[in-house]
Amino acid sequence: MATIDDLGIVDIRVGKIIEVFDFPEARKPAYKLTIDFGSDIGIKHSSAQLVKHHTKEELLGKKVLGVVNFPPRQIGPFVSECLTLGVPDSEGQAILVVPSNDSAIVGGKLF
Repeated sequence: MATIDDLGIVDIRVGKIIEVFDFPEARKPAYKLTIDFGSDIGIKHSSAQLVKHHTKEELLGKKVLGVVNFPPRQIGPFVSECLTLGVPDSEGQAILVVPSNDSAIVGGKLF
């Protein structure tokens, strides 16, 4: 069973999506995201299967939550450097997890 101390190992931060691209090479429909996690973490790239519920235009400029301390993962020709967090809908399709208030600070750590 996980403990509260285990949560401290996973570094979840607020980021702001600054670029969104189609990812046609992905096995499942996805976007390539460029996310700014602030001055301490910097810019990271992420592949996210969000196409069913989110348009590129909607995602651009949106604040998101992401795990920034997982190792990079090769996804086809793309290297995903962070995990953009989402939850499933009734069909298992990803819905983006976002801060409930836009005043969340870019780079802010989940606590």
